[in-house]
Amino acid sequence: METETLALAQSADFSLWGLYARATITVKLVMWLLILSSFWGWAVIIQKHIVFRRARNEQARFEAAFWSGEPLDELYDKIGADPGGRAEAVFVAGMTEWRRSHRGDGGLIPGAQARIDRSMDVAITKEADELEKGLPLLATIGSTAPFVGLFGTVWGIMNAFIEIAEQQNTNLAVVAPGIAEALLATGLGLLAAIPAVVFYNKLSADSDRIVRGYESFADEFATILSRQLDA
Repeated sequence: METETLALAQSADFSLWGLYARATITVKLVMWLLILSSFWGWAVIIQKHIVFRRARNEQARFEAAFWSGEPLDELYDKIGADPGGRAEAVFVAGMTEWRRSHRGDGGLIPGAQARIDRSMDVAITKEADELEKGLPLLATIGSTAPFVGLFGTVWGIMNAFIEIAEQQNTNLAVVAPGIAEALLATGLGLLAAIPAVVFYNKLSADSDRIVRGYESFADEFATILSRQLDA
């Protein structure tokens, strides 16, 4: 009996492919779902790093131009109605409303300051929504992947116990392969969830930092326009 058990243990394939091949169709589907979620999450992470780096560079270039001393009207005309960066979009929103607030005789329509502030706030909200696009997916993967993996594990262990009951053999060599393939699903769930949670927190903080930069610029720009209105 011990010889048969030893032979059975040695013949079992405990490689990742072997564990996957022995799994039931339900556990295989769970594994594929987790693998696809992991790839999807990494795609979002890489894409967001690229977007945030570009946004920071655009913001630095624009603020350098804004504070260079160039007249605001000339800077606005140079950028045009189709800004190429997110910080430029906030500036264009404020300047567009500034120009629209002037009457034909050169006077200002009452409430210009409030409208300018509101226009820039709308632009900032729109850019913040673009920056945060995809982050809820990371949060979803991070919160659900462990439970999806646990479901695969529970299902796999249930089938392992059914097999044990059918064979009427509780030897470790019989139990171990079924439990190992079931635990693989939990491992894949953690593999998908951990990077998603870590990078969700980091990318959320990066997004908030960029948006705060837009808000600070909008406040400074509004102060400049306010001084011109008072003059």
